[in-house]
Order: sequence, then C-alpha cells, then structure tokens
Amino acid sequence: MENEKPALDTSRKFVRLIERRPDGFVEFEFAIGEPELYAEMLLPADAYEAFCQTNEVIYLEPRDESAEDDGSGLDWNLHQATHQRFR
Repeated sequence: MENEKPALDTSRKFVRLIERRPDGFVEFEFAIGEPELYAEMLLPADAYEAFCQTNEVIYLEPRDESAEDDGSGLDWNLHQATHQRFR
C-alpha cells in the first residue's frame, strides 16, 4: 500500500532532561516512539534514575531555549510556564 505510514516503534523510549531541582526532583520529557510527542514528568531523583533504567531510554540533548519561536504563541512547555509570565 502506497500511503501506508510506517509503524510506530514503541520499543524506542526517549528522555530529555529539563532540570534537576534543588528540592531533589527531576523534571524531564518522556516520549515513546517519536521524541516530538512527549509528556512532561517530575520524579524524585532516585525514581528518575530507576525509570530511565527500567525503560532503557535514549537520552536526548537539552532543548535550545534561545531558539526562535514561530510566533504562534504555542511554542512553550509546562516548565517555561511555571518560571515566566506570559502576556
């Protein structure tokens, strides 16, 4: 079939570290199959390490916070929303 999409590889799991907080929690993005679609998560540091080991994650580079936004107003994440004021 010509228009058939490739299957999503659910065995590939991705983590992008956002912040190791002073209170002992770790903020991170977790994705399955495609790193572009992720959930933001927060775990205690020891649970984060166990989570990553159990899921055999692929670690992604941190996001470039200085990258230009597309002007849509939709280019933000929960971490940013809790650390800055939006118009």
